[in-house]
Amino acid sequence: MADVYVYCFIGGDGSTGAGQSRRRATLETIKAIGAPIMESQIVVDDAELDSSGFFWGSVANDADPAEHARNEIKSLHLRAAARDSEARILADGDAADAARKYMLQLESRELRKQAKKLQAQHDADARDQCGLVGFGTPV
Repeated sequence: MADVYVYCFIGGDGSTGAGQSRRRATLETIKAIGAPIMESQIVVDDAELDSSGFFWGSVANDADPAEHARNEIKSLHLRAAARDSEARILADGDAADAARKYMLQLESRELRKQAKKLQAQHDADARDQCGLVGFGTPV
């Protein structure tokens, strides 16, 4: 499993009235059906793509900020798990594999750290919306 870039695009399948797709896809997929909107680039795990190269998740596609945060957290955990899985199959004896394994483990920790930070922010936002401070004490 690997990180891939996906983009919104103009034209082709899923176009809105303005011509911009609500779906995201890889550049390879977009080339056959439209033009990518480069500013819309996000990173996802290749496991989040369908067989045609379309992103099936909803990270950055959600109008609801809470749903967006939950989906981004899920994507970060999926990407970290992919790195953990790849690191487990690498041999410890080979220097190149050991270096790659170290980098995968480092990336996995960083992705989980980002997910934890985003989860804490999401939880704090949810408490604020409910008018709660601390551990559920009313304001």
